[in-house]
Amino acid sequence: MRLPQLIVLGVLLGLGAGWWLRRAASEPAATSLPATPSTVATAPVTEPVARRGAAPAAATAQSAAQAADAPSGLLLPVQGVLPSQLRDTFTDARSEGRVHDAIDIMADAGTPVLAVADGTVEKLFDSERGGLTIYQFEPSGRWCYYYAHLQRYADGLAEKQVIKRGDVIGYVGSTGNASADAPHLHFEVHMLGPEKQWWKGESINPYPLLKSAALTPGAASASTPE
Repeated sequence: MRLPQLIVLGVLLGLGAGWWLRRAASEPAATSLPATPSTVATAPVTEPVARRGAAPAAATAQSAAQAADAPSGLLLPVQGVLPSQLRDTFTDARSEGRVHDAIDIMADAGTPVLAVADGTVEKLFDSERGGLTIYQFEPSGRWCYYYAHLQRYADGLAEKQVIKRGDVIGYVGSTGNASADAPHLHFEVHMLGPEKQWWKGESINPYPLLKSAALTPGAASASTPE
């Protein structure tokens, strides 16, 4: 082979070798790129999961603390009714997406309604839904007891009046949005906030509190229907 041909062949071989070396050098950088996006995409997933798991635990702790702090020693507020006759209606659905947040105690119209504890009549109010109502604060100001659908108040009952556990404060009725065919006492227990306002408070279920309540005067006669 002649010298000029050897020179040309050498140049071509050199160019080819250089091209392969440059390609090999660039490949590691190209294959390492997907690692960064995958890290960024998966990192935030753990935080929302942790927050969702923490919320029920906090709610459970709050409910347990609330139950442990609930008022005790309440009197059953409708004369002649036994604890065994009560039905838990706290979570029953109501119109406009509302929840009942109370217990309904069925009784004949005119049956005496009794104060569940010592306290003060904070507010007498005639509302569209509740009809004739009573808001009672207990002495510490932590709890409010709400009586609704009353037929009438006890004679002489007035706001800021001190009442005792077992005092007659009203009578079962069906005022407000209650059915005339089903007179009952709508009874609620509220945990008051620091503002101590009668129209504000966090509802707790009265049913477990009244299931262990003392019998009211005349309750024994309720076990034998007429």
